[in-house]
Amino acid sequence: MKRITLYSVLLVSIVSFAQERLTLEDCYQLLNTNYPLVKQRALLEQQNNKDLEVIGSEKLPQLDFSAQATHQSDVIEIPIPNSNIDPLNKDQYRATISVNQLIYSGGMVDASLDVASAKLKTQQKQVEVSLYQLKKQVNQLYFSILLLQEKRNLLTAKKEQLTVKLKEVESGIEYGILLPTSNKILEAELLKIKQQFTEMDQNKISLYQTLSSLIGKDIASTQKFKNPEIITNLQTDIKRPELELFQLKKEEIETSKQLILKQNQPKFMGFATGGYGNPGLNMLDNSFQTFYTVGVKLNWNVFDWNTNKKQRESVLINKDIVDNETEIFKLNTNIELKQLESEMEKTVALISSDLEIIKLRKDVLKSAESQLRNGVITASAYITELTNLYEDENMLRTHKIQLLLIKANYNITKGI
Repeated sequence: MKRITLYSVLLVSIVSFAQERLTLEDCYQLLNTNYPLVKQRALLEQQNNKDLEVIGSEKLPQLDFSAQATHQSDVIEIPIPNSNIDPLNKDQYRATISVNQLIYSGGMVDASLDVASAKLKTQQKQVEVSLYQLKKQVNQLYFSILLLQEKRNLLTAKKEQLTVKLKEVESGIEYGILLPTSNKILEAELLKIKQQFTEMDQNKISLYQTLSSLIGKDIASTQKFKNPEIITNLQTDIKRPELELFQLKKEEIETSKQLILKQNQPKFMGFATGGYGNPGLNMLDNSFQTFYTVGVKLNWNVFDWNTNKKQRESVLINKDIVDNETEIFKLNTNIELKQLESEMEKTVALISSDLEIIKLRKDVLKSAESQLRNGVITASAYITELTNLYEDENMLRTHKIQLLLIKANYNITKGI
C-alpha cells in the first residue's frame, strides 16, 4: 500500500512538472547556464591562473646548468724562461650551475600581474556581452512559439464552430431547408483546417528544436509557454553590459601603460655560480678545479630615445578609440530605442483598431449564422464571414504578441 502511494505521489509530481509553463526568464537563465560559450568562463580563468603562475615565477630563483668542452688552436703562454709553469691544455672543460635571484624589478612583476588580471576581467565581460546579445534571438523564438500557440487555439475554436455548424447544416439538409451540397463546403473547410494544423505542427517542431539548442534543454512537445508581463521604462538610462566592457577595456589599457612605464625602471639582481672545470678561475693551474663566484648586478636603461614614452602615448590612443566606440554604441542604441518606441506606439494603435474591427465582424457573423439556418445564404457565404472574423482575430493576437516582442527587445536593448 505504501509503495502504491509513493508511486502515486511521483506520478503526480511528474505530471505537475510537465504542466508547468516555460517562462521567458527561464529561457534567459538556461541560456546563461547551458550555452556552449559559457564554458569559456572557466577556461579563461584556468588560462589566467597559469599566466599568473608564470609571471609570479619571475620572483623565484632561476637555476641554470651549463657544460662545455672545447679545443683551442692556441693558449696563453708565460714568456718567462725556466719558470716551470706548465702551459694550458688546448682541450678545456667546464660545467657550471648558476642561480639568479631578482631582488628589485622596479614594480615590473606586479604591473604584469595587474595586466593579466585586467585582461581576464575584459575577456569574462566579453563572454557576458556575447551571451546577452543572444537574448534577442531567444525573444524571437519564444514569441514565435507563443504566436503559434495563439494561432492554434484560434484555429481550434474555428474548427469547433465549423463542426457545430456542420451538424446544423446536415440537419437543415435532412429537413429540406438547405441545399444538399451545403455540408460539402463545410467539410472541405474542415479539411483545410486539418492541413493548417499539420503545417503548424511542423513549424512547432522546428521552433522547439532551435530554442532547445539555444538554451541547452530538451523541450517536450507538450510544453506550454507562458505569456510574460513585460513592463518598459522609457525614462531609465542604458545599462548594457557593453558599457561595462568598454570601461574594463580602458582599465586594461591603463594597466598596460603602467607596465610600459616600469620597463625603464632599474632592475637589481643577485647571482651565484659554482663550477668544476679545467682550467678553473686560476688560469695558471692546469688541472681540474672547483670554483664559484657571487655578486649583484644592476640593469638600468637610462636613455632609450624616448621609445618608452612613445609606447605609452600609443597605448593611450587606444583609450580614445574605446571612448569613440562607446559614443558610437550609445548613438546606435538610442536610435534603435527610438525605432522600438515608434513600433510600440504603432502596434498599440493597430490593436485598438483590431478590437473595433472584430466587434463589427462578430455582428456580421451573427447575422450570417441566422441567415444560414434559414437558408437565406449559402454555406460558402457563411464561411467567408467566419474566415474574415478568424483572420481579424488572428491579426489581433499577432499584434499583441508583436507588442510583447517589441517590449522584450526594448528592455534587452536598454539593458533593463
